[in-house]
Amino acid sequence: MRPACHLAAFALFALTALPAPVQTPQQIIQQIVDTERTENKNDHTQWIYLDNSAKPKEHILRWVATTPNGNVNRVLVKDGHELTEPTQVSDIDKFVHDAHAQKKQIAENAHDYQQVDDLLRLLPIGFIWTVLRTTPTETTLHFVPNPAFHPPTHEARVFAAATGELVADNQQHRILSVHGTLIHDVTFGGGLLGRLKQGGSFAIEQKQVAPSLWQLSLIHIHLDGSALLFKSISFQQDEDRSRFTEQQSSVTLDQAAQAVMHQPGSAQQQSASR
Repeated sequence: MRPACHLAAFALFALTALPAPVQTPQQIIQQIVDTERTENKNDHTQWIYLDNSAKPKEHILRWVATTPNGNVNRVLVKDGHELTEPTQVSDIDKFVHDAHAQKKQIAENAHDYQQVDDLLRLLPIGFIWTVLRTTPTETTLHFVPNPAFHPPTHEARVFAAATGELVADNQQHRILSVHGTLIHDVTFGGGLLGRLKQGGSFAIEQKQVAPSLWQLSLIHIHLDGSALLFKSISFQQDEDRSRFTEQQSSVTLDQAAQAVMHQPGSAQQQSASR
């Protein structure tokens, strides 16, 4: 090999041997947000899962089957009372044949999706991030409110008043969990329209349920106070989602209704089959 070739080979080796540029915390969170938003937008999968939801005046254990035309819910237990199978079938049948209820649910789901997307976009600019620890598989970041950030919505004002931690998967750049606590009161209309008190907390978790497919698995919201501006939000909520099974992306409401009725039909049955 000629000297020039030796030099070229050495230069190429030196370049490939250089360590990858270290990302700043803001760059890490931006990459995570970009990945989450893209994956959420492109995810058209449909699922059956077991949902256990508790609110101050309502506790429901149900199977949920998602479809492009709304979610079919098979309620097993409501407020401590098991629903009989005929009642479950009747409730499902009412929804499957109620176009108005389906349209309303689709609109609510779209609204929820937009809220999640809006809040994701705020993560890189609404907070100051630092890396707490890293492992080969996970990165844990700490966040505090960015004093230069001006929240554009009421929801963003609540979100931006929190400090906490976010854990991300290093390989797929997906959020594993977010835990936050309000560090000061959040008032609306000088307190006349509502006040959420310092110390309130929230937590969400998601998990991989199939190769490269992730789903929300846990929601904990414990905010003290009241706000007339958030009629659709429960300030006390605990929700766990488990036992995800993927369905065809084109599944119909009738097919989903049949599928949920093939799941374990009582609280005891579904517990025993875990």
